Amino acid sequence: MNYRKDKYGNDLSILGFGCMRFARKAGGVDMEKTEEQILYAIQNGVNYFDTAYIYPGSESALGQILEKNKARDKVRIATKLPHYLIKSVADAERLFNEELSRLRTDYVDYYLMHMLSGPEAWKRLCDLGMKEWIEEKKRTGKIRQIGFSYHGNADTFCALLDEYDWEFCQIQYNYMDEHSQAGRKGLHYAAGKGIPVIIMEPLRGGKLVSRLPSDALRLFEEHEKKYTPAGWAFRWLWNQKEVTVVLSGMNSMDMVKENIETASEAQIGAFTPGDEELLKKVVAAINGKMKVGCTGCGYCTPCPKGVDIPGIFAAYNRRYQEGRFWSLVDYTMCTSLRPNATAASMCVGCGKCEKHCPQSIAIREKLKEAKREFEGPLYKSATKIIKTFAKF
Repeated sequence: MNYRKDKYGNDLSILGFGCMRFARKAGGVDMEKTEEQILYAIQNGVNYFDTAYIYPGSESALGQILEKNKARDKVRIATKLPHYLIKSVADAERLFNEELSRLRTDYVDYYLMHMLSGPEAWKRLCDLGMKEWIEEKKRTGKIRQIGFSYHGNADTFCALLDEYDWEFCQIQYNYMDEHSQAGRKGLHYAAGKGIPVIIMEPLRGGKLVSRLPSDALRLFEEHEKKYTPAGWAFRWLWNQKEVTVVLSGMNSMDMVKENIETASEAQIGAFTPGDEELLKKVVAAINGKMKVGCTGCGYCTPCPKGVDIPGIFAAYNRRYQEGRFWSLVDYTMCTSLRPNATAASMCVGCGKCEKHCPQSIAIREKLKEAKREFEGPLYKSATKIIKTFAKF
């Protein structure tokens, strides 16, 4: 495993274990599989684990596994305060204590203001007294380092970095988002201030692996370096000295092993001009097929009317990447094969989703497009059959 330093010289594994997508089974997290994967990761050098208050079952699962295996002192835990749910310091105190209880620990190594949108959001927290609350938690050792996660444009990100003495930050960054969101500009600005940068969505929610168009896959397959699509994406990130840790939402042992192997090989400056040129061609191939730049993060949900926005957009993109049949199957499954329908036609145009979309997608307009694409006679007939015979 390769390591890079945090602000105070502590070694962090360049591969971080993203805990949002733990293996699942009926009723919640699959504890047996998740424990096996976490222990393997720790044994092979992974020491940064990222979770959040709002990730279902994640904090509790991580806490139980670390306690059971006496592994708390072997890892650095990063978790997040849903500041958008608090109206007072008392609210923050209550949620923080709940997180400590879930994690079965008395301190958090890296604590983030979750999805902080900009200087105005930070000012609101300061007006509530949160700056003093954070400083008290740091003084008592309950929070070791303070940071924030961010989705948005580069200029606002840079302005937010200047508002406080942040000790780290977390941004979405990958070879598709090199010049969107905080992007390379934000990455370099943070690094220039000596602020370590944690990378989320390195594979765009898995789409840079499982949803690549055939033209992009062919480019990888024909290249002399036989890296997997995930390997290319991670190596591109770890080639940059400004990147501290790259999170991966791992939920299978194969995924854990492959990513650890890549993290043990990747080096700063190893990418050649030819490698960069390959990824430019891959980006062009992806952009030529994708209809919606959705990462599947889920921040647009829950929809007041129950529309499955990420699922619909995944099917819509698949339509233009892989053809009509399987995309229609996907759409039907995610909108009709459920107790309650979740179709695009249920959107009433309230716009609540767009206020929370990190990618600034025109969700309402794209849902109309998906409706036109999928909800024809075949879909309506299939839906009637499902409603008649399905037993949920």
